[in-house]
Amino acid sequence: MIRDDIKQALVGAMKSGDTATRDAIRLIQSALKNRDIELRGAANPPGDDVLVTEVLQKMIKQRRESIDMYEKGGRAELAAAEAAEVAVIEGFLPKQMDEAELAAAIDAIVAETGAASVKDMGRVMAVLKERHAGEVDMSKASGAVKARLS
Repeated sequence: MIRDDIKQALVGAMKSGDTATRDAIRLIQSALKNRDIELRGAANPPGDDVLVTEVLQKMIKQRRESIDMYEKGGRAELAAAEAAEVAVIEGFLPKQMDEAELAAAIDAIVAETGAASVKDMGRVMAVLKERHAGEVDMSKASGAVKARLS
């Protein structure tokens, strides 16, 4: 499980004295704890690895937006710190699909669902998210599905 990997990495970072990695992992654990609290009492909580992957992807998206703003504002040192956090966070994500794998998955889902136009994009995206949630960035997948159905 990804949570176990995160805990082991925290112990390793603490033992090695790597404060940047330690701090990034603590931010991950904090975000996971907050998400767990949000989902208390939820009827259908997602599987643990799916939940962790969603949290990690959201954290990466936030940091990439911050990097863009820092670079536009001329704050290269803050952008570098955010980029270092992104590298640590990405280390816990499952292997991401490449373009060819994504295209093959989309083609299979389109054939399976019988999607013919952009109007069917919601069905294709729902199946894609259900099967490949942790393996693909949904914003990239959305563009690929739209291009495929156009």
